[in-house]
Order: sequence, then C-alpha cells, then structure tokens
Amino acid sequence: MAATPGSLVEHCLAAFALVLAIVRRSDDMRGFVVLPKRWIVERLFAHLIRTRRLVRDFERRTASAEAMVYWSMTLLMTRRLARPGPGRG
Repeated sequence: MAATPGSLVEHCLAAFALVLAIVRRSDDMRGFVVLPKRWIVERLFAHLIRTRRLVRDFERRTASAEAMVYWSMTLLMTRRLARPGPGRG
C-alpha cells in the first residue's frame, strides 16, 4: 500500500515537528513555469552534484552517502567563507 501525501505530512509533523508543504504543478500550466521554493531544492542538488562521488550511487551504506553530503556542503561553505567579499580586506 502506497503512502498518501496526507499521511506523509502527518508523519513529518508528528515525528519531527516539521510542517511539510507539497508544491504541485497545476494541470492547466503549459511550458516552463517557476514553482515556488523549487529553485532552492534544485540549487541544492546542483551543489551536491559538483562533488564527484555524489554524481553516481557509489556508496553502499546510507551513512557513507550522508557523510559525502556533509563533505560536499562543508566544501561549499568553506569556499564561500574564504572568498573575499565587500569589507573583507
């Protein structure tokens, strides 16, 4: 039996105290339409794919895959912090 979107929203609220919002595309839209908050997720995936080991499913365990996601985000944050910006020198 497949989980319904309503049960997933209830599970997230009960287990994690998170409010899950599912953004759906309406059927009457044609062509490319920017969906709200979708660009945030797409940008995150683009940053993760820049890490070579996350391009394919090389990891056998979820713990090592999770560690690679942390490593990729750490690389991104250190690059941003090391970048000279306004007022930094």
